[in-house]
Amino acid sequence: MGDGEPSLRPADVTTALDTALTALRAADAAFDYRVGGTSAALLQGVRLPAGDIDLLVARREHVDTFAAALSSFPCLYPASWLPASSQYFTRYEINGVQLEISTVEWPVDADGMECVGPGPWRHYVVVTCGSHRVPVVRLELRLATELLRDRPDRYEPLLDHMGAHGFDSDLLRTAMNARDLPAERRRMIQERLTSASPA
Repeated sequence: MGDGEPSLRPADVTTALDTALTALRAADAAFDYRVGGTSAALLQGVRLPAGDIDLLVARREHVDTFAAALSSFPCLYPASWLPASSQYFTRYEINGVQLEISTVEWPVDADGMECVGPGPWRHYVVVTCGSHRVPVVRLELRLATELLRDRPDRYEPLLDHMGAHGFDSDLLRTAMNARDLPAERRRMIQERLTSASPA
């Protein structure tokens, strides 16, 4: 999301997801998925800039099934393989919100990454979006991604929220190790969150 672009509100994300998942349910399709990216943080109560919704699925046919279910909505990028990022990817517009659905097909064993390997499938919470219960990737994994990207406009709100509401220290350590963040930065983040955590 570039400078000056409007950020999504939680209600934008909830409404678009509810609409998309209702279309998927109407197509009688069911498979696992995860909401990741900044929209996952928004859905968990973090106020930070978000420009779209990212849905992770395990198989390419799930992307195709979702695309078929969303065929009445504007398709901004037809389902196709993106070799540079090892993704099978599509993008739709739902109620003015961009919804991206993809696989991420990197061979990764690490358990602490947000959108590759086993991490997103093991570490998530379920939130309500309209008539749906939606699995969203844990904030600890998102924070490690934003620290790696060095985006303070994203990681500072995450740190504030996690400091106020609590976090899983072991999971955060796993996520920062998986992203190979420098040890000094990992210690600084742990100390900041631990000192800010509610008693």
